[in-house]
Amino acid sequence: MIPAAFEYKRPMSLEEALSHLAQYGADARVLAGGQSLIPAMRYRLAQPAVLVDINKLPNLGYMKEENGMLCLGALVRDTDVEFSPEIRSRYHLISDVSMVVADPIVRFRATVVGSLCHNDPSGDWAAAAIAARAQMAIQGPGGARVEPIDRFLVDSFATSIGEGEMAVEVRFPVPNALTSGAYEKIERKVGDYATAAAAVQVELNPDGTIKEAGIGITAVAHMALRVEEAEKILRGQKPTLELIRAAAEEARKIANPNPDARGSAEYKKDMARVLVGRGLIKALKRLNVVVA
Repeated sequence: MIPAAFEYKRPMSLEEALSHLAQYGADARVLAGGQSLIPAMRYRLAQPAVLVDINKLPNLGYMKEENGMLCLGALVRDTDVEFSPEIRSRYHLISDVSMVVADPIVRFRATVVGSLCHNDPSGDWAAAAIAARAQMAIQGPGGARVEPIDRFLVDSFATSIGEGEMAVEVRFPVPNALTSGAYEKIERKVGDYATAAAAVQVELNPDGTIKEAGIGITAVAHMALRVEEAEKILRGQKPTLELIRAAAEEARKIANPNPDARGSAEYKKDMARVLVGRGLIKALKRLNVVVA
């Protein structure tokens, strides 16, 4: 199939892009990497009347630390993150995700912000953003605002972005020396959607107990989910295998996947449990904590 007819806009400034989005409202879609939008248009699952291509906008391809946040602009590609020495050395969770999104060809064009805006139920970045407690910076007719990721992600393929608005940045809290994370994913083959995946981030107290934990799972429900009960179980506790098993079990409990060619519902639920456990062990190992 070929896409339905659409009008194409290529603004040269953020102000011009926002003007187009305000003018066309719900009929307009932002085009950044296009790795999800273009296939959807091809099969007419998406039929925007207007495409607003932001690839010529200046100053949106930045990665910078500011006010305790790692800020990624709307035109940061997955490969920008994947091959950043700074990301690899300090942002373990983000680095893990950047290496397993789809395949290298897709990662070359796909953007982190675009993936979060698309909010595919099997997307990788949403789970990571949940675990890391990321924020989204949005601009529109009403000015600028910042949304916590839990409020930004609304439902399958739906976010809190309103008509005429555009997400311009995702912000990840800068981890301290006692914080690490990991991303665990299983797929049938490279480039396939995840059968199940889990993102975890752990911050330790100086005494070795867990100060804070973030856990997100994806591909096992209508959207990426925060495993809040698992986070509660971990807080204030010394890491042990028994504790990790208890936390991982909470992922199995809240997972609600659909059976398909990738596996039965029960298999996917159990994989959510397994991957959360693996992620926690890997994150703790990166902090030189060996659980027993």
